[in-house]
Amino acid sequence: MAYEEPQYETVAVAKGYELRRYGDRLAAQVQQSSNEDGAFGKLFRYISGANRSSARINMTVPVAQPERIAMTVPVAQSIDDGAATMQFFLPSTYTIETAPMPTDPNVRIVQVFGGLYAVRGYSGRANRRNYEFAKAELLERLSEDGIHPTSAPIRATYNGPFTPPFLRRNEVMVRVD
Repeated sequence: MAYEEPQYETVAVAKGYELRRYGDRLAAQVQQSSNEDGAFGKLFRYISGANRSSARINMTVPVAQPERIAMTVPVAQSIDDGAATMQFFLPSTYTIETAPMPTDPNVRIVQVFGGLYAVRGYSGRANRRNYEFAKAELLERLSEDGIHPTSAPIRATYNGPFTPPFLRRNEVMVRVD
């Protein structure tokens, strides 16, 4: 089954990452503390009809998990009170005015602004260890190339849990200047 993916333009390919320009897009988002459970379930229920129009919304990829960090100058990273965010991108046919409104108050419709992102792909399970390794590699390469992140890293997963790990597509993304 093919899922809609966000459109992008590859601007450059460097050792260990590529630079992509993305347009704006909409997402359904849940933000919760680390001791809460069920962000994926809340978002899945929303696209399955738990919205004011009872509309079923086509699944898209990737599922994004932006890190919550405090931004300072220079850029420093720290987890923001253990808060976790998960986003399901909405199909491109929706606008902020036409997206079905969630019935769960924990689900919000947000505008994700486009821009230039550095992206490093990796396969295997989308677990914390694999993500942290890919993130460290990406940030190191960017530093070596004099490119500065302007956002928190984002974990993007494209496959479901039944896809064999060696066939999985995952990415770590960070907005850059």
